[in-house]
Amino acid sequence: MSTTSSSPFKFHGTNDRDVAGSQLVAAYLAVRQHSEQLCSPLLTEDYGLQAMPSTSPAKWHLAHTTWFFETFLLKPYAPDYQVFHRDFEYLFNSYYNGIGRLFPRHQRGLLSRPTVTEVYEYRRHVDAALSKLLDAMPPSDSEDITARLELGCHHEQQHQELLLTDLKYCWFQNPLYPAYREAPLPVSESPQALTWQNFDAQLQAIGHNIRDGFCFDNEIPRHQQYVEGFRIANRLVSNGEFLEFMADGGYEQPDLWLADGWAALSSNETARSQPLSPLYWQQRDGRWMEYTLHGMAELDPNLPACHLSAYEADAFARWKGCRLPTEFEWEVSSANHPVGPARQTTATQRLVHPHSAGGSTLKNDLTGSLWQWTSSAYSPYPGYKTAAGALGEYNGKFMANQLVLRGGSVATSPGHYRHSYRNFFYPPDQWQFTGVRLAQSL
Repeated sequence: MSTTSSSPFKFHGTNDRDVAGSQLVAAYLAVRQHSEQLCSPLLTEDYGLQAMPSTSPAKWHLAHTTWFFETFLLKPYAPDYQVFHRDFEYLFNSYYNGIGRLFPRHQRGLLSRPTVTEVYEYRRHVDAALSKLLDAMPPSDSEDITARLELGCHHEQQHQELLLTDLKYCWFQNPLYPAYREAPLPVSESPQALTWQNFDAQLQAIGHNIRDGFCFDNEIPRHQQYVEGFRIANRLVSNGEFLEFMADGGYEQPDLWLADGWAALSSNETARSQPLSPLYWQQRDGRWMEYTLHGMAELDPNLPACHLSAYEADAFARWKGCRLPTEFEWEVSSANHPVGPARQTTATQRLVHPHSAGGSTLKNDLTGSLWQWTSSAYSPYPGYKTAAGALGEYNGKFMANQLVLRGGSVATSPGHYRHSYRNFFYPPDQWQFTGVRLAQSL
């Protein structure tokens, strides 16, 4: 994944509005086209799937990201703009209470209308209107428009990742186990031996430096954080290592589990038809299989263990005599590592499963393979302030009861990730590409 310094928005604030306008249009359309490229393998029937409230249909993702540009750019800054459909504000708002009513999240899969064709027409309508606005930005509004456009593009990239993870969960409910891509998984190599990198206690600057380009508001203010001495593993936990945890009765030992995690295991015990395991694992004729976006495949012990909840990650770490890193330890350990290579789904890069770039599988795979759970509660940095208005609802109101993840994943869009990126999910969540990096205190 490229760094933010190569962002197409690096000219923010330029006085050459003609050049800036054309570059903005190109950057915007590139992001929009990538969303549609991700949908190119889908059939019409695939666009409406919603297997649980936390997932959304692919059609909804395409429409919601379009609604974002319409709501926060075209309506306030394009006085001659004509809305595509007056009810779309209700149907495709996600959680912006300041905008108006919200269509129930768990019922998004019931929206057979508008059709897929109409949603693509909606995208074309907004793309044309926004391109026109960017080509002739009023000088007085150019800074605000550029800032909102940049946020909107990164917002759409977030939904590109969600589109893939949501689709995978929905297809897993289908006994045919459809493949998103027919490309086979790579032949793996044995992972590098687990080693440790030590870090002395230090006072470290944490958070994004705004001079380096775009970030979300939860990555700032950059501030000083004291970090006790620690050490962190050189790679992610492998499937083979997690199989050892399972064979040792890891799912049956309450002393390894946080109370909420153990309660979750116990609550569905009677409904269980398969042995306890990570999401997408199935046991067939004594062999472990794993559902991937490339179809059902035999579980590869050398690849990173993925789709683990924070409870599973924490229990495994305890079983190993370790713990999960804090988000500050993770950021300190990543400082001297380049941002991982792009692993986007394109015509030339077709793999959507955790793997390593070059060398031995898992070797030095700090970023770009799986989001990694930390033990840090998702909370504001010192001095954090939410923005005024509905855009202030983007991150701040979710800073409760969730944990921070770091590192990016195979589903993260190119140019979207940076080391200060703070992803966040609830501890039971498994359907994202999440894995484990171990840590210990010195």
